[in-house]
Amino acid sequence: MENGKSKIQLKREGLSRRSVLELGAFGLAAVMLPGSALAQDKKLKVAAIFATPTEEPWVHQIHVALQRAEKELGIEYKWSEKVQTADFSRVMREYAQGGYELVLGDAFAAERESRRTAKQFPKVAFLFGSGAGPAEPNFAVFDNWIHEPAYLSGLIAGKMSKSGTIGAVAAMGIPEVNRLVNAFFAGAREVNPNIKRKVAFIGSFFDPPKAKEAAIAQIDAGVDVIYAERFGVIEAAVERKILAISNMSDQSNLGPDTVITGPVWDMYPTVEHAIKLVKAGVFTAQDYGDFSRMAKGGSFLAPYHKFDKTLPADVKELVEKKKAEILDGNFRVNVDEDTPVSD
Repeated sequence: MENGKSKIQLKREGLSRRSVLELGAFGLAAVMLPGSALAQDKKLKVAAIFATPTEEPWVHQIHVALQRAEKELGIEYKWSEKVQTADFSRVMREYAQGGYELVLGDAFAAERESRRTAKQFPKVAFLFGSGAGPAEPNFAVFDNWIHEPAYLSGLIAGKMSKSGTIGAVAAMGIPEVNRLVNAFFAGAREVNPNIKRKVAFIGSFFDPPKAKEAAIAQIDAGVDVIYAERFGVIEAAVERKILAISNMSDQSNLGPDTVITGPVWDMYPTVEHAIKLVKAGVFTAQDYGDFSRMAKGGSFLAPYHKFDKTLPADVKELVEKKKAEILDGNFRVNVDEDTPVSD
C-alpha cells in the first residue's frame, strides 16, 4: 500500500481489500506432500509474503503468529514485506523453489497472479488472506472474521457513553472493515437504541496522523467512546481524555487509562492447523476463515487491564453472557458488510 492511496476516492460497489491494494501497487482434495518436513525429520520451512509493512495491524497479526510458531512448533520462518503486485509472483516462485513447503501472506493485491503461480508448484501449500475462495489443488484462503468481539466491544461502548454519541475511525468502506464497524455499532445499539454514530474512513490501511485527525474531529462533535479500527485513533483519545476500543491486537499499553478493551485477532490457530496438515502431507485447499472466529480461539476480547476494577459489574456480566452465547452457538453476530454512515 502506498501513501497515495489515501487520496483516492473509493466507491463501495465491488470494492474489497484486494481492489484497494491493487490501487496501491496484494474442497476436500488433499495436496500430498511426500517430501514433507516431518518425513525427513527436519524443520518445516515456512515463508510469508506481505503487500504492506509488518507494522500494519492486519499483517502484524499474521507475522506474530508465525513468529510464535517458529518458537513453539520449530519451523524455519522467513518473510518479505512491502511486496508490490508486479513482484508478487516472483517472490512466490523464489520461496517455492527455495524449498519452502508452506507459504502464507496477503494476496489481496495479487489474487490472479498468486493463484496462477500456486498451480505451478502443486507440492507447495499456499495459504493467503483473500476475499475470494480457495482453489484446488493447493491454494487455501483466510480472513479476519473478528466481528464477534467487535460486537462485544460495542456493548461496552453503548453502556459507557455518557454523551450518547460513539464513533469509529476506520480504513475504508470495504467488506472486511465494514463488518467490524457495523458489529461494533450493533452491539452499542443493543444496549442503547438511541445511540448516535459517527463514522470516518481515512482511505488508507496505515496512516496514523490522518486517523488521529479524524478522531479529533469526531471527539469535537461529541463522541466520548471511539473505536480505533486504525492506528492513530488511540493517541487522539488519550489527548482528549475519552474512552477507546482498540482493534486487531491488545493495545492497552497505548493508553492504559483510555483503552477499555477491543477485538483481538489471533492467527495462531490458523497457522498451527496449517502447519500440522503440511507436516502430515494432507494440506487442503479450503477456506480457513473459521479459525479466526471466537469458538476456534482465533479472536477474543482483549483483557480489561485497569478497567477491570472500574468497569461496572452489570456491563461485565452482560459481556460474559453474550460471549457464552456466541461460544455455545446460541447467538450469531450479524455479518453486515454494507458501508456504515454517520447519523
